[in-house]
Amino acid sequence: TCVASSYVQAAPAETRNTMTLGFSTYGARGITTEQVLPILSVTGYDAVELTATKGFDAAPENMSTSRRRQVKRILYDTELVLTSLMEHTVPSDDATVNTSNLKRIEAASELVRDLTDNKNCVIQTVLGGGDWDNRKNLLVEQVGRWLEVTAKYDVTCCIKPHRGGGMSNPEQALWIMQQLSNPQRLRMVYDFSHYIFTGLELQPTVKQAVSKTAHVAVKDTIKNPEGGYQFKLPGSTGAIDFAVLIKLLFQGGYRGDISCEVSSMLWRQTGYDPRQAIRTCYKNMSLAFEKSGVPRPE
Repeated sequence: TCVASSYVQAAPAETRNTMTLGFSTYGARGITTEQVLPILSVTGYDAVELTATKGFDAAPENMSTSRRRQVKRILYDTELVLTSLMEHTVPSDDATVNTSNLKRIEAASELVRDLTDNKNCVIQTVLGGGDWDNRKNLLVEQVGRWLEVTAKYDVTCCIKPHRGGGMSNPEQALWIMQQLSNPQRLRMVYDFSHYIFTGLELQPTVKQAVSKTAHVAVKDTIKNPEGGYQFKLPGSTGAIDFAVLIKLLFQGGYRGDISCEVSSMLWRQTGYDPRQAIRTCYKNMSLAFEKSGVPRPE
């Protein structure tokens, strides 16, 4: 089914006429949240996504009350906007896993409340692998349960289509939303690195997704000669025209964050330098913003 026909211009969240450039701390392993925020600010970023996934520095269970206060203060001092928390809650056939997921979503919602007054801050997560037809009803059921929790905190839940995942394109994300009667607080993450080389094109996917998009992640993708794909730093290969992407999103009414994401394929490599990645992403993506003509906050 073609959902492009139901495409509606998204109303800007406020009267903002800018988009922010952010960095996800997913790519800053080994640097504490308190240390990384000033680094991002000095580099020039407008925004940040904190990785709240289990095992990461900003996971809710690692964020004591005093740390939350301190991080909130640093966000205020650096003027970085907290736009997103990255979680990793994958729906399962196992009820205990789903109960644990629900607790993590609740903990992430509390963390958003404790760290920011930004009403547009989202919690985003992928939905795991598997076959779409076998998993889609489970996904609807579990995402519906998450929404009951996030609604109490007035937080938006963002689901992320993932290359090779059970939900792998915008059409499937829209289908999940439709099954749940298109709730105001359920949106998707747009990340073209998961669509390139799958037969999906930039312009049609933006048009299809933009009115339901509340977070945008950017990184590059290349094809491996021996098969498969590799993610690279955004703007480092020229595979994706990010200036065009930014412009299309803006024209479609998107006014959120463009968040630089470093794949675990990269940060798990020996010799990976998060500080260098922070600088490279900024250089490449700030240039893409300039080329797009889309304004960032003063």
